[in-house]
Amino acid sequence: MRWRDITICFLCFAIAVSLLIAANGRLEYINTARKDMKLVINEPLENAPPSLAFASVAMGAFRGLLVDVLWMRMDKLKEEGQFFDAKQTAEWITTLQPRFAEVWDFQAWNMAYNISVAMPATQPAERWRWVKNGIELLRDQAIVKNPKNIGLYRSLGWIFQHKMGGVTDDCHKHYKLQLALAMQPLISPSPDRPPSNEFFKELADAPKEWLQIIKDPQVAAFIDALKKADPNFVGKDDTFITLYLSLRQMPGRFSPAAFAVIDRFRDSPALKKFDTFAKASELQKTWKLDPALMYDLNQRYGPIDYNDPNLRQPLNWEHPDVHAMYWAALGLKMGSKSEYSADEINTDRIVLHSLQDLFRNGKMIIYYTPVDPNESASGAEVGRPQRVIPTVFLSPDLQMFEPYDRVVRATIEKYKKLGDDPKSLQDGHRNMLSNAVVSFYQAGHEAYAQKIYNELRQLYPRPQFEVPLVAFVKNQIREDLRSIAITDAVEMIIMMLRDSYQAYGLHNDDEAYRNEKMAKEIYDNYQSQWQDEKVLRVDLPKEFGMMRFIALNSFLNDEMFPPNLRLSLLGRMKLERPQLYQQLESTAKKLMEEVNNAEPNQPGTPN
Repeated sequence: MRWRDITICFLCFAIAVSLLIAANGRLEYINTARKDMKLVINEPLENAPPSLAFASVAMGAFRGLLVDVLWMRMDKLKEEGQFFDAKQTAEWITTLQPRFAEVWDFQAWNMAYNISVAMPATQPAERWRWVKNGIELLRDQAIVKNPKNIGLYRSLGWIFQHKMGGVTDDCHKHYKLQLALAMQPLISPSPDRPPSNEFFKELADAPKEWLQIIKDPQVAAFIDALKKADPNFVGKDDTFITLYLSLRQMPGRFSPAAFAVIDRFRDSPALKKFDTFAKASELQKTWKLDPALMYDLNQRYGPIDYNDPNLRQPLNWEHPDVHAMYWAALGLKMGSKSEYSADEINTDRIVLHSLQDLFRNGKMIIYYTPVDPNESASGAEVGRPQRVIPTVFLSPDLQMFEPYDRVVRATIEKYKKLGDDPKSLQDGHRNMLSNAVVSFYQAGHEAYAQKIYNELRQLYPRPQFEVPLVAFVKNQIREDLRSIAITDAVEMIIMMLRDSYQAYGLHNDDEAYRNEKMAKEIYDNYQSQWQDEKVLRVDLPKEFGMMRFIALNSFLNDEMFPPNLRLSLLGRMKLERPQLYQQLESTAKKLMEEVNNAEPNQPGTPN
């Protein structure tokens, strides 16, 4: 029996060793499969102190205790204002527990809000770098690792909406400008053609991979021609696409032969197909925007077309609020639940506030101002173009009212069904309707303002809504003037000037003069309040003529007015007020000259 027991034990030991060896041989395959399926959450720390790296490995399942210690340290560093050290600690926590969404949220907020403002306002590019870092952390890492966490989408939308779209940061205009300049070449088929839903549909239908696009013989011939024309075009996939887009925007950086290829293939199906593919690829891989979802949002939330209410124009994807709405909508799609959730209602609010902001500030114009106004004459004498810097100006987009009104009503009904009290949503809707009544009335659309006012009185009965429309509008304007903010000032000035142009076109000269005079008084009053502001984050254009030009352009492009009224205005202005007409013409010409004469190597200046 003794030898029999020894033999059995030996055989069992041999079998156990064999199984361990076999299991070890499969371990690499299993680990690789886990990584491919994104089942690995505890990856080794990189660039961490040796003591922390050792502790994270040695503690094994007790890594959670280490995370608690790091979290307390990060919180202490934050309270002490040591934001850079807090950022490094947060990075270790996210590596230890990448499913810990709150740490991703803190780290992105820390970079976009705390670290960015640690940079002086005189260095907007440095601030923008940290705001962009915060965006990319949430977009490229946090959401990838936590695709169903709706709170991360909300936080990303908030940075776009508040940090970039708002006016609290001294460098907000620079952020808006960088986003607009980056998006401009990607959302339209060519610089001389505006964005259209047809082009967004082409972007959505474009091939997704490099191997798909090169299957087309004509496209392959175009790619080969570029490679032969310029040795820089030696890569493929992302590298080639990046070089191609740079060639289209800045041909001076490449050999003339490269752009000659573009000229040779111009208007050909091959160039059009590859150009659409390159833009769609850049939107997806750099900005993580799905062209199909962009097209869908255009259809759902785009500004109404007055010529055909069943059609919608594309959203302005140069605007931060549109990007905020994109990420909020994607979060609702990925993480929406059937029961009430605070994160979900806050994400819904991102959509609603974005639509509201687009109504009040949806139109964007990029214009150029001199770096030093005193150098213009000397610059012209020596033949050197005057140095100018681009800046942005936002004005109301009345066509965004209908999407906002429709979506907010649907959202109120959604939360009623979920058993929540939608009072806060209803309060916001009531205030927005009040604002819209004034805006449409001042813009010259009295009948539409009356329609909104009737709905306001029906939905939210209040004593202040019992007065006639004209009295209500005057009361609202009087209230706004007591504490006027930048958004209110822009709305009032632009809308009063539009109303002045309409009255002038209809030969109501007294009303036209009265509205124009009031607009100038509001402009002067607002500018006097902010003349001591060192950083121009809430300023209006320095010349009232620019406000005139923006308002006139808005009026002439408003399809709610009949064409003959718009033509009548121009004709009468040219004949009876030639000085004003020449001033407006001069402003338009000056804008074009500044664009054409802008030095190409200035930071933030399009080439």
